Amino acid sequence: MTRRTKKIILMLIDAVLLVLANGIAFYFVDRYVALSALYLSVTIFAEIILYLVIASVDRVFSKINRYTSIKEVTSIVLAVTVAFGITLLGLMLLGANYSLRHLVLTYLFSIMFIAGSRLTWRYYVEYRLHRRGLKSSKLIPTLVVGAGDGASILLSRLAYDQPNVNVIGLVDDDPDKQGTWLHGIKVLGKLKDLPSLIRKNEIEQVTVGIPSLSPAGYEKIMSVLENTKVTVNRMPKLGDILLDQSNVGHLEDIDVADLLERPEVKLNMDQISDKITDKVILVTGAGGSIGSEIVRQVSKFRPKRVLLLGHGENSIYMINREMRKLYPDQHIDFVPLIGDIQDRKLMFSLMQNYHPNIVYHAAAHKHVPLMEYNPHEAVKNNVFGTKNVADAAKASGVTSFVMISTDKAVNSSSVMGATKRMAEMIVTSENEPEKTKFSVVRFGNVLGSRGSVVPLFKRQIKAGGPLTLTDRRMTRYFMTIPEASRLVIQAGALSHGGGLFILDMDKPVKILDLAKKIIRLSGHTEEEIGIKEVGMRPGEKLHEELVTDAEATNKKVYDKISLGQVTFYDTNKIIKFANHLLTLSDQELEKEVIAYSNQHNGQDKVAEQKEG
Repeated sequence: MTRRTKKIILMLIDAVLLVLANGIAFYFVDRYVALSALYLSVTIFAEIILYLVIASVDRVFSKINRYTSIKEVTSIVLAVTVAFGITLLGLMLLGANYSLRHLVLTYLFSIMFIAGSRLTWRYYVEYRLHRRGLKSSKLIPTLVVGAGDGASILLSRLAYDQPNVNVIGLVDDDPDKQGTWLHGIKVLGKLKDLPSLIRKNEIEQVTVGIPSLSPAGYEKIMSVLENTKVTVNRMPKLGDILLDQSNVGHLEDIDVADLLERPEVKLNMDQISDKITDKVILVTGAGGSIGSEIVRQVSKFRPKRVLLLGHGENSIYMINREMRKLYPDQHIDFVPLIGDIQDRKLMFSLMQNYHPNIVYHAAAHKHVPLMEYNPHEAVKNNVFGTKNVADAAKASGVTSFVMISTDKAVNSSSVMGATKRMAEMIVTSENEPEKTKFSVVRFGNVLGSRGSVVPLFKRQIKAGGPLTLTDRRMTRYFMTIPEASRLVIQAGALSHGGGLFILDMDKPVKILDLAKKIIRLSGHTEEEIGIKEVGMRPGEKLHEELVTDAEATNKKVYDKISLGQVTFYDTNKIIKFANHLLTLSDQELEKEVIAYSNQHNGQDKVAEQKEG
């Protein structure tokens, strides 16, 4: 049935209900007041016409009735009130004999019947969905944490999106909410009461109904639930709901990122808009974890065109499809480009054809152990590929070039880190007056990326365990993908050329502690899954660093962004050495590239400054 047909049916139903309201009101006043058939016909006709016109203007018939709420009922009341008000005013101006008692009763019955019909339909749909949930699968006894606006929205949607979820009660630390009811569900206690409530009501699932809950709040909940065996999940976050990226009633797993995420950085929106709005943006590695998130963040500033360059056709297809769906009418031209940054001719051709204003260079081979087995590919992609993109950008007059780097480039112990350090050296040395502004943004691990330990741990838990750690003492810096991408964009807006930007990663996290949190989030215990130490992998370090002593300046240029000292190199010499590396065996290459990168980790700046 089309929406137009449904609107016509609703209008006919409401017209019938208005006639019914008049008839019942007449029944109650007939013994007291004599009303002519002409009077009744005229008032009924006037009320129906006026109501249908006003209700149409207020889009009463365009509402989806199964979602009827106070807002929809208010619209109905307003339409009925205005219609009857105009009818009464007309009768008074015409000097007609009328019954105020009959009009008031008709008005009250009309509101009751029309609004009641919508609410009745909503409850019928919810009952039908609930019955379907009972038949299709076992109901899941659930407690919801929170009894505020977020929980209210969640409860109103669960009947439609999760009919097999049976909410037993709510918990909230607000003393004023204890014993109160929300959507027919009672607040049974506070957060500390969760373990006893879980045992008493045989709860299988705890859902967080606070979309803006802080990481500290999630930590508190997980601490209370430490010795329980329940599934823990949450409603979508506020940002995802506002962006229409998540269905409110869709329950999502609480991820370790929820526990480690920090308060969102306030970006300099005007500064970034000046750089990005109505500009052409090229993102290399646009299908990867960081590249795709940079695309999402950049698109919020309404660029003219976003070039999605990547080697894997499926990942580029997915991000292109996502962005076109997210911005269908925003006049942003998303262009999917399949290509390898090692293809120098192609890079120059793309730059000349599309003339990007800004390049975010996220394409790289980043997997540490994998690059130990394939060191020549690391050199080709991370060194030569970066040089190709940088040279092409300069030749086509790109305004700003931002390279994404890693903490593994500092005092490298791996081929991946060493080749990324060489790429840093190339990019920061490409700057020339009045030409492309080149800069590097360096940060640690991002949670949820393809090379992150988190997906590995999740796969191991799914397989029944154990989780494998290389060393229980190992620590890593972690940042969420959205936070890292936002800071990359902000750093790019701050760049004046030749900058090395280091993102504040906060305190390093012990991988052992991370493993324990992921086990708990999965609803298991450490005893069930187990944690096994397997020894260091090729190229790994116990602790990562973000900056060398020679680079450190302690100069903060923005919240969570510091500026490092940069050494300028002869890029021709770097490329000459890279060509030499390709003539070596794997073992020789690994040894020489690590030695070279550490030799040029900023330490020679001291000598250079002395000479000056």
